[in-house]
Amino acid sequence: METLVRWDQALFLFLNGLHTPWLDAPMGLVSGTWTWLPLYGVLLFLVWKDGGWRRLVGYVVCVGLVVLLADRISVVAFKDVVQRLRPSHEPLLEGEVYLPTGHRGGLYGFVSSHAANVWGVALLSSLWLRRRWATWGLCLWAMLVCYSRIYLGLHYPGDLLCGALLGAGIAAGVWLALHFCYQSFLKARGG
Repeated sequence: METLVRWDQALFLFLNGLHTPWLDAPMGLVSGTWTWLPLYGVLLFLVWKDGGWRRLVGYVVCVGLVVLLADRISVVAFKDVVQRLRPSHEPLLEGEVYLPTGHRGGLYGFVSSHAANVWGVALLSSLWLRRRWATWGLCLWAMLVCYSRIYLGLHYPGDLLCGALLGAGIAAGVWLALHFCYQSFLKARGG
C-alpha cells in the first residue's frame, strides 16, 4: 500500500508541476460547477428533443439521484472513513504543491466528489443519449474536470480514479434500476 501511495504522490507532483500561469484562471473555471451550466442545458435539450417532456423528467430525476448518491457516498463512506489528506494539506508535500488559486479544499480528498459526480453524469448521459459523439465529448469533459483538480493541487490521481469508478458504478446502478422498474411496469400492464 505504501508503494501505491508513493506512486500516487509522485504522479501528482509531476502532473501538478506541469503548470503555466496562463492556465491558472481557466483551470479554476473548469473545476467550477456553475461553469458547466451551458453543457447541462445542451444535455437537457438533447434528451427533450429525443423523447419529449416525460423522458426529460425521467432523465432529470435519474441525474439528480446519481449526483446525490455520488456526492454523499464519496463523503460519508470514503472521505470521512479513509481520511486521506488532500495534497494541499499534506505536511510531507509542504511547499511542493502548486496552488494557483490559493484554495486548499476540505481536509480529506479520497475519493474525489468532483470525479464521482462528473463521471456519474457523463456515463448516465451517454447511456441516455446513445450517441458516439456525445459519449466522447462527455468523457473528454470528465477527464478535463479531473485534471483540473490535480492542476489546482486538490486531489491525487488515485482520488480521481476511485471517484470516477464510484460515480460510474452509481450511474450504472441507477440505469439498471430504471430498466428493471420499467420492465416490471410493462409486465404489470400486460405488455
